[in-house]
Amino acid sequence: MTKKLILASSSPRRKELLKQVKIPFAFRKQDIDESLINTSDPLEKVQQLSLLKGNVPIEHKDEVILSADTVVSYNQKIFEKPKNKEDAIQMLTALSGDVHEVYTGVMIRSVDNEIVFAERTKVEFWPLTKDEIEWYISTNEPYDKAGAYGIQGIGAMFVKQIIGDYYNVMGLPISRVVRELRKFGVYPEESFIKGNN
Repeated sequence: MTKKLILASSSPRRKELLKQVKIPFAFRKQDIDESLINTSDPLEKVQQLSLLKGNVPIEHKDEVILSADTVVSYNQKIFEKPKNKEDAIQMLTALSGDVHEVYTGVMIRSVDNEIVFAERTKVEFWPLTKDEIEWYISTNEPYDKAGAYGIQGIGAMFVKQIIGDYYNVMGLPISRVVRELRKFGVYPEESFIKGNN
């Protein structure tokens, strides 16, 4: 029997990626206090936050919960969503002309199974001018994105190269997530894979 996926995240990018690979899902979210996770290790932080975000109730035995969290790390410092314009300027100025890392932690849970994993992608920025940074911030794109930029939006023009999963930078390493969800009985609509199991 195909299980029902419940997305415990309000991220429009994660919703978009699940729709892109034709995995049907419902949405269930609760407010959490992210300050409960105070580790400075980005790998640990995204995994712990994905666990915290995914702590929503399973209401039916055929449900599978998916949650995720993404941070940017530069020189051992975690960059989350900027709090204000000054914060965004500081982040983008730091990332300019250098390489940073993007970590996304993922938790998948059913009534009888749970996995947590994280993916890392390296991103290199072109050198950015002060005017470029100011203009980009004026678009308001940076404010709901870790590291103050969106690779799938206007921020794409800052990216010189990436090493790893592009979609991980968007907020969900979708190809691995699809493969892990299969183990929980969650498949794309009209999937050819279902018949092989």
